[in-house]
Amino acid sequence: MHNNEMMEKEEIYSKVLRAGRRTYFFDVRATKAEDYYLTITESKKFTNDDGSFHYKKHKIYLYKEDFSEFNSILQEMTDYVIAEKGDEVISDRHQKDFKKEYDTPAPIEAASTTETETTSEGTAAESRFTDVDFDDI
Repeated sequence: MHNNEMMEKEEIYSKVLRAGRRTYFFDVRATKAEDYYLTITESKKFTNDDGSFHYKKHKIYLYKEDFSEFNSILQEMTDYVIAEKGDEVISDRHQKDFKKEYDTPAPIEAASTTETETTSEGTAAESRFTDVDFDDI
């Protein structure tokens, strides 16, 4: 049997989920005894400095005897995440305008910054900071 024919026989049913730089492949395959199992492959694209790219892949083999418990735990874990954090993505990798509080530096004011003060009469008065000469210290 040719290698291509073996591959075709081994892959029974497949689905693909594309998610940004990641792609997930769900494949039903056959064992030598003609029983079925599931492979889940995560493929992530990485770009090299020279513009070329490569993929890193991680694979899980899931056998029928583990389906029920796997499904149960997966459902429990996904329900927990949604209940705790909702289904909106809040990640700087997924949202271009995401800003963490500690990532945004506070503006630095120059020594000659003008502030506006309110006097007791309710009118605005400007005051200037004075320049500090560190040679005096």
